[in-house]
Amino acid sequence: MEEHENLNNQDEVNEEKIHENIEETKEENSSEEVKKEPVKEEIKQEEKTEYKKVKHVEKNNPKKVKAIIISLIIVLAVMIFSIIFALLNMSNDKILKGITILGIDVSNLTIEEATTKVNNAIDERFKEENSSLILKREDNETNVTANTFNAKFDTDSAINEAYNIGRKGNIISNNYEILITELLKKEIKPTLYLDEDLLSNTIKDINSKLKDAVVENSYYIEKQKLILVKGKAGYTIKTEELKQKIRDQLSNIHTNYQEIEIPVEYKEPDPVDLQKIRDEIYKEPKDAYIELNPTVVHAEVDGVDFKISIEEAEKLLQQDKKEYEIPLKITKAKKTIKDLGEKAFPDLISTFSTRFDASNYNRNVNIKLAAQKVNGTVIMPGENFSFNTVVGSRTIEAGFKEGTAYIGGKVVPDVGGGVCQVSSTIYNTALLANLKIVERSNHMFTTGYVAPSRDATVYYGSLDFIFKNTRKYPIKLVASASGGVCKVSVYGIKEENEYEVIIQSKVTSYINPTTIYKEDQTLEEGKEVVEQTAITGCRSEGYKIVKQNGKVISRTLLSKDTYNSRNKIVRKGTKKATAPVTPTPTPEPSTNTETNTTVNNEKTENNTTE
Repeated sequence: MEEHENLNNQDEVNEEKIHENIEETKEENSSEEVKKEPVKEEIKQEEKTEYKKVKHVEKNNPKKVKAIIISLIIVLAVMIFSIIFALLNMSNDKILKGITILGIDVSNLTIEEATTKVNNAIDERFKEENSSLILKREDNETNVTANTFNAKFDTDSAINEAYNIGRKGNIISNNYEILITELLKKEIKPTLYLDEDLLSNTIKDINSKLKDAVVENSYYIEKQKLILVKGKAGYTIKTEELKQKIRDQLSNIHTNYQEIEIPVEYKEPDPVDLQKIRDEIYKEPKDAYIELNPTVVHAEVDGVDFKISIEEAEKLLQQDKKEYEIPLKITKAKKTIKDLGEKAFPDLISTFSTRFDASNYNRNVNIKLAAQKVNGTVIMPGENFSFNTVVGSRTIEAGFKEGTAYIGGKVVPDVGGGVCQVSSTIYNTALLANLKIVERSNHMFTTGYVAPSRDATVYYGSLDFIFKNTRKYPIKLVASASGGVCKVSVYGIKEENEYEVIIQSKVTSYINPTTIYKEDQTLEEGKEVVEQTAITGCRSEGYKIVKQNGKVISRTLLSKDTYNSRNKIVRKGTKKATAPVTPTPTPEPSTNTETNTTVNNEKTENNTTE
């Protein structure tokens, strides 16, 4: 009833409005009477439409309200759940479920627990015996380990990243991250750091030992000539590619390391740049002198320059030769450091000796010649000593003999073999003088004259031994080789603070060789001949301990070195022994034998009958 009354009231209102509209229409245009009926129809239609709209709204309101209420309840529930979920997560000091680091499950662990678990797994993997990695090219093999490069994972950052999952954003993003992590899991790979210097030096060392390695053009000064040694094309290691392969292997702590085939590329030597060489050797002459209070010794400097023009020197290089001689203009200083007398080098700073077999003539000659070239060398403060620069190319023309050297994993004849003993002796002398080592490489195999990690191998054109004079005053090397003893000493002026230096060698593990048998058809079956003796390899570390007034003030790791093992090779005979030849029987003698003998010029006949 109420609804009906409301509708009637509404109709009355509408009727009044209609009449007003009609009156206005009449006043505006009295001639349009015919339009009354359409207006009425239009009004009626409008009434019906308006009625329907009201009816529709009134009919659907309860459903909309209900939907809105339900939506609000859901949103509110989600918000409450999210807040509770977030608060619970914030109060939890453990890593979320479903997170691994290097494949190690750290779910529901505290930061401390996860750190211990991950580091223990890495330490176990990085032990010497568990992290051996072989770098190989043809018959050249080098064993390295994680410790060779001081390999370390940034586990702290990885564990912090794991812990902060679901904690670092707002409530919504944190909850989303938590759900995704628990459903899909998350693996975190920490960054692996390697000592770039150790990595680069190891690869450089391997590169120099390739039997077909590229040899760059090089030069040295001998008297009044610059000797330019022509390089040769060969293979060189793809350094960055090999570095990445090593990183990839060491990054995997769960599977056995695979042998790495060393990537190489064929390369021509860099072209000779005569202008650059000329700029490097050019010097103005300077006399030696000493300054007092404080004492500073200035060595003489001889003037050096090309005696011919760059264009003339380039014409010399057009000839096909192994070595080229470019004449130099040497302008001698008027006063040398030797003219200053012993006051320039009054004090013995350090000395070291090694022993060699004086009966090995060729090796003996090479050691003596190298020592003679080193003897008397003066190194100014801040300057470098380069063994290859001072000794020069080891050639027959320079007086060197054919000795033996380690090349391509084998002991082979090589001109200048034995000079490494001189460079190794200098290395120890420089260490004892507390000088800075700039470049040094270990041998492929251990040596008999110094302990592991105390050697310094050299090979002209690729491997050098270099140290820097880090003292205040000039130093002079005094070297000799006689009676089976190679001795090198450093002389100079003692400083206010002098230190005692001790060098230690520590073998961390051994690499045992194996015996390889090769069948030899030229040897009789059962016979064996040793073609190559075995050498036990090792991994070692060198340390420099510095003392002052009897107290240790520093202990420095000098190097981590790997010395390869060399397998014993035995040739085993497979040739079948031939059957012995049966001799032809001797005929039986006749039963009647006549013997004629003469005694005292008398002939006697004997007739014998059996």
